[in-house]
Amino acid sequence: MKDNFIRGFLYKEIYRNEINGYMVGLFKVKDNNIDYDDDMIHITGVLPKLNEKKEYILYGATTVHNKYGLQFNVNSFEINIPTKEEELVVFLSSDLFPIGEKTAKKIVDLFHEDTINKILENKNCLESIPRLGEKKIDKIYNTLLDYQSTSNIVLELTKLGFDMKDSLSFLNKYSNKILDTVNNNVYDLIDSDEISFTKIDEIALGMGINEDDDRRVKALIIYIMKELCFNNGDTYLFFEDISNSLSNYVNITSEKLDYLMIKLIKDRKIIVVDKRYYLKKFYDAERYICERLCFLNDMSITSNVSISKYIDNIEKNNKIKYDDLQNKAIYSGVNNNITIITGGPGTGKTTIIKAIVNIIIHEKRLKESDIALLAPTGRASKKLMETTGISASTIHKYLGWDKDSNTFATDEYSPRSEKYIIVDEVSMIDTLLMEALLKGIKRDSKLILVGDYYQLPSVSEGQVLKDIIDSDCLPVIRLNQIYRQTEGSYILNLAYDIKEKNISEDLFIKKEDYLFISSDNDNTISYIKEVVKKAIKKGYTDKEVQVLAPMYKSLNGIDNLNIMLQELFNPKSDKKKEIKLRDVTFREYDKVLQLVNDPDNNVYNGDIGYIEDIIISNDKKIVNQININYDGNIVEYTPDKFINFRHGYAISIHKAQGSEFDMVIMPITNSFKRMLYNKLIYTGVTRAKKSLVVVGDSNAFIYGINNDYIDNRKTTLKDFIIDNYNN
Repeated sequence: MKDNFIRGFLYKEIYRNEINGYMVGLFKVKDNNIDYDDDMIHITGVLPKLNEKKEYILYGATTVHNKYGLQFNVNSFEINIPTKEEELVVFLSSDLFPIGEKTAKKIVDLFHEDTINKILENKNCLESIPRLGEKKIDKIYNTLLDYQSTSNIVLELTKLGFDMKDSLSFLNKYSNKILDTVNNNVYDLIDSDEISFTKIDEIALGMGINEDDDRRVKALIIYIMKELCFNNGDTYLFFEDISNSLSNYVNITSEKLDYLMIKLIKDRKIIVVDKRYYLKKFYDAERYICERLCFLNDMSITSNVSISKYIDNIEKNNKIKYDDLQNKAIYSGVNNNITIITGGPGTGKTTIIKAIVNIIIHEKRLKESDIALLAPTGRASKKLMETTGISASTIHKYLGWDKDSNTFATDEYSPRSEKYIIVDEVSMIDTLLMEALLKGIKRDSKLILVGDYYQLPSVSEGQVLKDIIDSDCLPVIRLNQIYRQTEGSYILNLAYDIKEKNISEDLFIKKEDYLFISSDNDNTISYIKEVVKKAIKKGYTDKEVQVLAPMYKSLNGIDNLNIMLQELFNPKSDKKKEIKLRDVTFREYDKVLQLVNDPDNNVYNGDIGYIEDIIISNDKKIVNQININYDGNIVEYTPDKFINFRHGYAISIHKAQGSEFDMVIMPITNSFKRMLYNKLIYTGVTRAKKSLVVVGDSNAFIYGINNDYIDNRKTTLKDFIIDNYNN
C-alpha cells in the first residue's frame, strides 16, 4: 500500500496555479481507505490538469482545515485502468471512446482481462471486431495511449531521481514534452527556478552526463554566480570571482571557460559591461530602477501645496516644533515626485510620514485609497498603520506575490493606481524587490522612500538605499537632530556614539535604560538567564523582551539561547501539548518566528507569533498540525510547513530589522568576533525602546564598534544614476 488513497473522478477544479501546478479541487469519491463516507472531498496538491472523464487513484494524507473541514493532500497519483472484465466493458463504453456497450463487450469477450495490453501491443487486433473501422480503432488506441502516458512519464521521472512533487510540477509545465527536455538537456529545468542546481546536477550525473560536459559547466557557471551574488550581496562579479569558484567544482581549460562564457553571453544569460559580469536579471533590475527614479526626478512638479498652515496647527496643538529639515522633508514628500528621507532613530521619520499622510488627505483632499503605505516586513507595516491610522501593507502583499512561482500579480502591464507611494525601512529592500515595486506602481505616482542609511543592508542582493543616497543626484533629506529622547535616556545617545565610533567610559557605566554586564564566553548565557529572570519578576513578558544575537550556532548562539529562554518563558507543563521537530521541542504558547513569506496566509518573514494549538493525531490517516497566532491571524501548519518557523525568544539582528522591542538583550562575546561590525551593533542597539542590556566581553564590544566592515557590495545602481546625469 503506497499511502492513504481515494479513488474516483475530478468533479470540479476550484483553483490552479498555472506556473507550478498547485491546485484545489472537488473530487467525487468511489472508493477509499480513509473511512470517508461522503461522496465528495476537497483535494489539494501539485497535479497536472485532471481529465474529468478519467478515473484516478490519489495517494496522500488527510488534514483538517478550519474553513473547509477534512481535505485530502495529494502527494502522488495514478490513472486507474480497470482490469476486471465487467469494469473493462464500462470503461470502453464510456464517453472517452467512440463505441457503445455492445461493441465494448465483444472486445472484452475476445481478450478478457488482458484487453488493454492487447490493444496497446497491436491495435490491429481490433480489426476482427465487426463494424469497427480504422478511424474508431485509431481513436481507441490513441485514447489508451494517452491514458497511460501520464502515469508513465511520472514513473520515468521518479526513476531518474525526481521526487513526486517536482515530477508533477514539470509535467504540468512541459506536458508530455518533459521527457524530451530531460533527455536533451536536463539542466534547462533550472531556468524555472523551481528546482536547485544541486538536485538537477545529481540527477544529470546519474544519467551519465560527464562532469565537464558543456551543458553542465554552463549551468554550473550560472549557479556559482547566483550563489556568489547572494552570499556577498553583489549584483555583479568579476571574471576571476567566477573562475576561482568554478575551479572548486570542475577542472576545465581557460579556453573552454572563455568559449562557454561567450555562449552564455550570446544566449543573454550573462551581461558583461566594463569587465563586470552580471546575471541578466540583476543588470536589468538596476537599469530599470535607475530609469524609473530618474524619470520621476526629471518629471515636472505639478503640485505646490503650502504646508505652513498645517504645521502651525500641529505645533500649537501638540506643543512641538518642527526644525527646518523636517519641514523640508514634509514639503518635499507632499509636493515633489520623488523624495528620499534618511535619519537614525529618534530623528522624526515616523512623525514626518504621519504629517505627509495628513496633509495629503486634509489639504490635497485625496482619499486614503490614493495612498499606499508600504514596508518590507509585516511588523514594520503594522507600525506604519498604527502611526498614521490608515491601512498599510508589506510590499509583497501589495504586489500580489506568489511564493510558489516567485512572481508578482502586479507589474508594469497592470500597475496599482495609488497616487502616493510611501515606503518605510527602505534599507531592507533588495534590488529585485525594488524593481518589482517600481514596476507595480504608476509611472507618475509620487514616491517617498524612508530609511536609515546606517542600518544593515538587505539580506539579498543590492544596497538600494545606500546607492540612491550616495549617487547625490536625487533629492535626499538627511535628518540629524534627535527628538525622541526622554530625560535619563541613554540608548539613542549610545546608538549615535556607536555610529560615530565615539568610545568612552559611558559605554560600560550603568544608566537608567542601559546596562553592560562583563562576562566571558562560558558564562554569558548564565548572565542572560539571570537578567531574564529579573525581568520576569518585574512583570516583563516574552512580548516585551527580545534577545538578539549575531549567529545561530555556538554556546551563546540563537539556538542555545532559545532552549534556555523557552524554559523561562514557557516551561513544560501537563496542560500544554508539545511536539518534537528537528530535535527541537515546540509547545503550546511558544513564541515563534516566521522564516519565509507566505502571502496566502498573510504572514511574512520576520513576523513573530505564538503557538495556539498543537494537534497531534493518533490516526495515521490524519497528519499532525500546529496553529500559530500572529496578532489575531491564525495560520495552520501541516508537517510540510513545519520548517517555516522556529523559536522566536532569541532571533538574529537581521531578522529584527524593522522592529522595536521594549527590552533588548544582546550577547557580544569573543566567539562572535568575526561577525561583529559597526552596522550590526548599531542596528541591534536601535531595536531597543526602553531598556538595553549588553552581556559579554568589553574588548569584543569595542572591536565590533570600531570594525568598519561594510558589506562592500559590488553594485552599479549608484553608477547608473550618476551616468544618467553626466551623459
